[in-house]
Amino acid sequence: MGQTITILGLESSCDDTAAAVVRSDHTILSNLVMGQDDLHMGFGGVVPEIAARAHAERLDICAKAALAQAGIGLQNIDAIAVTAGPGLIGGVMSGVMFAKGLAVGSGKPIIGINHLAGHALTPRLTDGLEYPYLMLLVSGGHCQFLAVLSADRFLRLGGTIDDAPGEAFDKTARILGLGYPGGPLVEGEAEKGDSKRFKFPRPLLDRAGCDMSFSGLKTALRRASEAIVAEKSGLTKQDRADLCAGFQAAVCDVLAQKSRWAMDEFAARFGTTNFAVAGGVAANKTIGSALKTAALAAGFGFTAPPLKLCTDNAAMIAWAGVERFQASAFDDLTLVARPRWPLDSTAKPMLGSGKKGAKA
Repeated sequence: MGQTITILGLESSCDDTAAAVVRSDHTILSNLVMGQDDLHMGFGGVVPEIAARAHAERLDICAKAALAQAGIGLQNIDAIAVTAGPGLIGGVMSGVMFAKGLAVGSGKPIIGINHLAGHALTPRLTDGLEYPYLMLLVSGGHCQFLAVLSADRFLRLGGTIDDAPGEAFDKTARILGLGYPGGPLVEGEAEKGDSKRFKFPRPLLDRAGCDMSFSGLKTALRRASEAIVAEKSGLTKQDRADLCAGFQAAVCDVLAQKSRWAMDEFAARFGTTNFAVAGGVAANKTIGSALKTAALAAGFGFTAPPLKLCTDNAAMIAWAGVERFQASAFDDLTLVARPRWPLDSTAKPMLGSGKKGAKA
């Protein structure tokens, strides 16, 4: 395998400031995340300007703490990997500029990482998956099926044409007055609800292919909620729980069926291998269970990294840096922050731009 490579990873694409130290032998020496939920909670979503300022204030603190937890100094790392996009441009710029300063001061090479590639390559860090495999990246800002062919070759089979599922969960929570972040809150309410009370739509299941849509589902929930309020002058606890259960069931059905079609398409091109899921929405127990059932029924292996490595983190950025380091794919001080950065440059751009960052 050769000499062990040690990479410092930095992540600041949305509302989490993160730093991690990871080795090429799959050892995670440290993985720190400084969240910003308290800063954005009153707004019901991420405020880009607030997020960018917080990143600028916290990146050096987070990086220093990650190195200390790893028990090494900056002189002991081989390179600095940093998210260079896609995402909220202010946060991405904060990370890239900080990484450039570290690179100049330490003399270490810099490696710009696509945030989505970090998610897509995480199963190789955690489970050592061999190429190729199918990845469903499902989070607050992104939702797409990717055939992961190598560290720098990705084929997008489909994705959301509007809201990402995590964004729809957050908006649902805001409509129902549950708070932020919405995913865990909606899931908690759904456990107490009747998923069959409301007949919510399953968008795009009437057509083949792997593209998805969740904006109409969110609108249907809002209208159902407004109808109840108009009739009763408010929502009861059971109304709220039933709305959440119906919404979650609809998202689950869409993701499961689209995953089946994605696995069929992937198998036809590359054979039956592994189906991996990453992103915050993958932490939803109902959705995760449905995706695992679909994968096993199709003869695919199923991999879902631990939650702390599914949501935004720097360990995945560091690992992507390991793979690019091994390919001698370095950047220099001309590295720029990119709000949009598609993994599959041959695919048509996805429509829309979610509140957690531009889709790619």
